[in-house]
Amino acid sequence: MRTNDFFKWVLAVIVGLIIWGIVKAIFFIMMIGSLAGSAASSGSSSTLIPKEGALLMDMSTLVITEQTKEGVPSMSMSSLNSLGGTMTSPVGVYDAVQAIHKAAEDPGVKFILLKTDNMASGLTNVSEIRRALIDFRKSGKAVVAYGEAYTSGTYYLASVADKVYTTSHHGGNNFMLGLGGRMIFLKDLLDKLGVNYQLIRHGKYKSAGEMYVRNSPSPENMEQNQVMVNSMWETIAKETAEARGISVDSLNYFIDNLLINFPEDMVSHNLADEVLTFEGYKEKMAVLAGKEKYKDVKFIPFKDYATAKVKPNLAAKKKIAVIYANGNIVEQDDPDNISGDRFANIIAKVRADSTVKAVVLRVNSPGGTVLAASKIKEEIDLTRAVKPVVASYGAYAASGGYWISNSCDHIFSNAGTITGSIGCFSAIPEFGKTVRDVAHINIVPVNSHKHSDALSLMRPFDEEETRLMQEYVDDIYANFVTIVAEGRDMTFEAVDEIAQGRVWTGADALKLGLVDEIGSLEDAIAYAASMGGDPDVASWNVEGYPKPLTMMQQIMRQLGSKGVDPEEVAENVLAGTPFEGIAKSLLDWQRTWTKGNGQLVFARLPFEFEIR
Repeated sequence: MRTNDFFKWVLAVIVGLIIWGIVKAIFFIMMIGSLAGSAASSGSSSTLIPKEGALLMDMSTLVITEQTKEGVPSMSMSSLNSLGGTMTSPVGVYDAVQAIHKAAEDPGVKFILLKTDNMASGLTNVSEIRRALIDFRKSGKAVVAYGEAYTSGTYYLASVADKVYTTSHHGGNNFMLGLGGRMIFLKDLLDKLGVNYQLIRHGKYKSAGEMYVRNSPSPENMEQNQVMVNSMWETIAKETAEARGISVDSLNYFIDNLLINFPEDMVSHNLADEVLTFEGYKEKMAVLAGKEKYKDVKFIPFKDYATAKVKPNLAAKKKIAVIYANGNIVEQDDPDNISGDRFANIIAKVRADSTVKAVVLRVNSPGGTVLAASKIKEEIDLTRAVKPVVASYGAYAASGGYWISNSCDHIFSNAGTITGSIGCFSAIPEFGKTVRDVAHINIVPVNSHKHSDALSLMRPFDEEETRLMQEYVDDIYANFVTIVAEGRDMTFEAVDEIAQGRVWTGADALKLGLVDEIGSLEDAIAYAASMGGDPDVASWNVEGYPKPLTMMQQIMRQLGSKGVDPEEVAENVLAGTPFEGIAKSLLDWQRTWTKGNGQLVFARLPFEFEIR
């Protein structure tokens, strides 16, 4: 590079960093403005809502999460382009269910309007909301769903309504395609780069490392995925079909043959009640609200309603602690994941709190490092010795997620929860060929002992090292099976037969004895109340742990002092492209590895499912 070109390049980098700093400053100012302008909808005690009106559940901004959080503007690349952000309203699933129960008894709530387009909430949480809406309808009030472009996922929620409406506008096509998963395989790419992954695992179904060493799934991996997809869809299809008075076979036929693309198709196949123009939609809303004109209809944002109506019972002298184990299980302290030491300390404090009479461990995790999971489970077992601990499963309670929770006094799972995956693996990359042949760098080891450079990542394991790692993985697998056998009161052989790293849906896990009951977080809290000596949940203070970050803390973390995060930039650049899912999966894996703090063995799930 010529000197002139070098200085131009340096200048360009400096200017780029300055521009990025200015953009971040603008975002900070705009988000602070959003924070001030939306204080009422972000947890302020002074939240104001109309005295009467329609309770609006707009799923494009209302996100049902594990735990209630304050809304914060997104920082996507599209937001950068428009110098704006989308304010989401994250509401914890338990708070959302309680808000729906409150609305059923509230004379000011005339009906619930469910707008399902662009829904971002997870399937298991949606199923809990759906059940609460069924209860709401028993009050005699209506639930009305309106969508402009239904998918199988958004329609699953919409189907619970008394009336389902769709738009007459062109472009409002429906893409109900069923349930799909994705598996990514990198062997061909890694071969081209000269990267060799040394996969050591126990369990023929433990597929977490296959992405590095194969270019297609193993027969066992394909088998378990197909069985799991079928089981999840069976639950979704059954509930959807029953709600609309059609058969599951008919619903599957419509989807397989792409017969529900246009608004009129929805009506002709009894999936919608009417196709509405915008004026027709406004007339329906006015009639339901008991108003002459649409302009007189008051809509109550669901997040505001939940904030105003769902309050902790601070007067109660006894507590149920709900510990939200949400995310990857990691060694490093990370507020967005399940940090081993941090969660162990939280559980220990809950155990020592004499006002806490019962605990609910809410698990939504695909797993992570064995060491962190072991620390958490030890604290759970110590807590069980002095007070009841009930488990509730969200979307995932697999691998490490099942490790930490299998010994709980009672386990509630959603029918679609991905659970089990009793197995472990070690996947250690070796970059020697890449460094030599691609980067043209020669690495010469200087060792005190024969195996000093075994973990240098610059050479493959030799036979002795491979044997050692296999023994290490086998020992952890045997320990995993043993703790499950003890926790579930089964024999080692019985657990081993259904283990081998295989994942199951909650519905199948119930048949196998891995969980005790199909139920929601609300069910788990009610069960914990009974175990604590008083079945009346209203007499308890239900308190969540860990405490979620405030909006200001979230903003400061996003803007941070660490500068530009390449991972976040990569995610944002690929958002909305066909590579978005691949980028998310790869970055998720990279974060799990780096936040494992050097751990070599993992109990983790490698994939996710989407409903379209």
